[in-house]
Amino acid sequence: MGRSRVQVNKAHKTRFSSKSSRNLHRTSLQDSNRIGKSDNNYVKGAKAARVQRGKMLREQKRAAVLKEKRASGGLHSAPRVIVLFPLSASVELNSLGEDVLKLLSSDGSGNCSSTVASSEYKLRATVLKAPHGDLLTCMEMAKACELLSAFVGSFREESLSQVADLMAFVASASAPLEENSSNFIDSFGSQCLSVLRSIGLPSTTVLIRDLPSDVKKKNEMKKMCASQLASEFPEDCKFYPADTRDELHKFMWLFKAQRLTVPHWRSQRPYVVAQKVGMLVDDESSGKCTLLLSGYLRARKLSVNQLVHVSGVGDFQFSKIEVLKDPFPLNERKNQNSMELDDSHDEEVLKSLVPDPMKQEPLVVENTPDPLAGEQTWPTEEEMAEADKTQKQGNVKKKTLPRGTSEYQAAWIVDETDEEDSDNGDSDDNGMVLDRGDDSNQKGRYDQEFEDDEKSLNLRDIDTETQNESEMMDDEDLTEEQIKDEIKKIKEAYAEDEEFPDEIETPIDVPARRRFAKYRGLKSFRTSSWDPNESLPQDYARIFAFDNVARTQKLMIVYQLGSYVRLHIKEVPLGAASKLSSLVNTLKPIIGFGLLQHESKMSVLHFSVKKYDGYEAPIKTKEELMFHVGFRQFIARPVFSTDNFSSDKHKMERFLHPGRFSLASIYGPISFPPLPLVVLKISEGSNTPAVAALGSLKSVDTNKIILKKIILTGYPQRVSKMKASVRYMFHNPEDVKWFKPVEVWSKCGRRGRVKEPVGTHGAMKCIFNGVVQQHDIVCMNLYKRAYPKWPERLYPQLL
Repeated sequence: MGRSRVQVNKAHKTRFSSKSSRNLHRTSLQDSNRIGKSDNNYVKGAKAARVQRGKMLREQKRAAVLKEKRASGGLHSAPRVIVLFPLSASVELNSLGEDVLKLLSSDGSGNCSSTVASSEYKLRATVLKAPHGDLLTCMEMAKACELLSAFVGSFREESLSQVADLMAFVASASAPLEENSSNFIDSFGSQCLSVLRSIGLPSTTVLIRDLPSDVKKKNEMKKMCASQLASEFPEDCKFYPADTRDELHKFMWLFKAQRLTVPHWRSQRPYVVAQKVGMLVDDESSGKCTLLLSGYLRARKLSVNQLVHVSGVGDFQFSKIEVLKDPFPLNERKNQNSMELDDSHDEEVLKSLVPDPMKQEPLVVENTPDPLAGEQTWPTEEEMAEADKTQKQGNVKKKTLPRGTSEYQAAWIVDETDEEDSDNGDSDDNGMVLDRGDDSNQKGRYDQEFEDDEKSLNLRDIDTETQNESEMMDDEDLTEEQIKDEIKKIKEAYAEDEEFPDEIETPIDVPARRRFAKYRGLKSFRTSSWDPNESLPQDYARIFAFDNVARTQKLMIVYQLGSYVRLHIKEVPLGAASKLSSLVNTLKPIIGFGLLQHESKMSVLHFSVKKYDGYEAPIKTKEELMFHVGFRQFIARPVFSTDNFSSDKHKMERFLHPGRFSLASIYGPISFPPLPLVVLKISEGSNTPAVAALGSLKSVDTNKIILKKIILTGYPQRVSKMKASVRYMFHNPEDVKWFKPVEVWSKCGRRGRVKEPVGTHGAMKCIFNGVVQQHDIVCMNLYKRAYPKWPERLYPQLL
């Protein structure tokens, strides 16, 4: 029978608890603080630390957003840049630009500058109109705009996209339809949108013009336009009608309250969009002058000790920075709202900043190599005297010796015998003559060997020579037929590279061991080692390298943001400064932006690029292209390669193939990622550049290994199970012995090695790991390291 069970409570249960703890829930609110847990015990622990850290991060983000809002929309902030971009050639931007300026101006007149200060909206804005058909200008405008407003019509795109705060795309509801295209976007507008998306769109809106007056039809047309254009723009893009003053008034109020977003790369560097350009010439004979750029400082604070880059011209130092009185203050009287910037005597200098020679960043572009840096210690006088003595002893006159005389015995023979027999050119049969004829033959043999070595050295650089010849053909004045022949050859090489990649034929007249002297074999492309510092070219002595690029990337000490400043940039070429002065009244903006530390120096940059879908011409490796990297634009000659994630080596590509991303390596000025890339190609006889590729900056690394791969092919002559006699890969047995250590493979999947040469015509016996077919093709992979080409000119000089 079971016994009755006695309930046993645990130690922490109420049986062993005190009266105070049992009556804790009955205490009053006044006594709860005394009985409950103390504050010291509450803040302890990992959870409390996480809660406190999250609260601190939220407060920091809230403070940063509030500071950014005050800086972008305050009284002392720089005017917001609005770029009007037509999506088709039929859009008329002049009327829209005049309406916006009239709305913002206090007196309502349209006769004012592109920058206005509106006391009604408490807003300062600069309205720019992008010209249709000019890609470079539109890109520069988009790089500095805060609002990009789209309008279906005509517009220029490249320069504007870099400076805009708002990109306003303008669409016309009555735009004519093009064949096989969108209703509201023409071919140039579609190309511009692709480029703008690549470099990063700022805040974007679409303004719709030419809507019908009927309310029902107006709403239907607006919905149809929005549905067709929604896929081309970001999700937060808004569509506004912009026909009447009330509609523009509503748009401006929403624009004033909108928090504008700009690409991250643009907010990392200070820049000035020039509203005035001048120059001071001290000495015309030097060919240099001081360039004056006046405008509002944006994005970041600027230091007078920094370097500055003028877009399309180059990197320079500051001689002085002047802080001027704001020409468009919000609290100014109405009669002064349309101040003309051409009156330089009215510009009041509030502060002048001069660089510190001890702290100013030096303008260093290339490294100056020491030619004797890698040499050994210079020989002493004793070593040189001993070398001269040895050389004199080596030139002793040859002697006539009896047959069978050794060198030791010949040393005891007096010199008179030499004098007696010196007149006799030949000797009798009883003696062995070492005469000058033998000496001359030996010397001729040495000369022949030296010529062979020199020829081999020249043949090692045969790729460089052919490349130089192609460069010379580009520089010469070619006729129309010669240009067509060059284009035809490039297209044929492109088609052959796609059908038979990396395969080449061994020359018959040149030994393979000389023609491919720079190449070597690899057991495994992925795992085999390759020293990155081995046999570097001379151009590597001109560049700079970093141990840790991320640690080097930092910002210098800087000044007040939003001020109206005048930059004095010294030692600018006189021709470039005069061109900039003539462009100030045109639509193309002139941008000067501050460089981070080390960004003026040359190094090896690697970009992830993809060929533009609308560009059909082949792009060859080491071809001269124009690179637009962030605010910069320069000339480069890239080497294309595959982007391998699982290996430290990359295989060079002879052409940039469409539909996939490749790695483009160049010699260029150092830039810190992330930065967008637009690659342009200027064709012969055309001043308008074409978009060739799009991408972004990936890294700055001098140790990245790019290998050029070639495949030598041969054909089985006789096959016996796993053995085969292969011919036509080489043409002499010495080449077979030279490349014997390299592994061979077949296109049917067999791998093997070279055993020995056969005959005197370059045939060889190979052993494979399986049965070889008679129709198979035997291949051999060879590799050599490839490098970019140093550009002849770095900056386009305002092309």
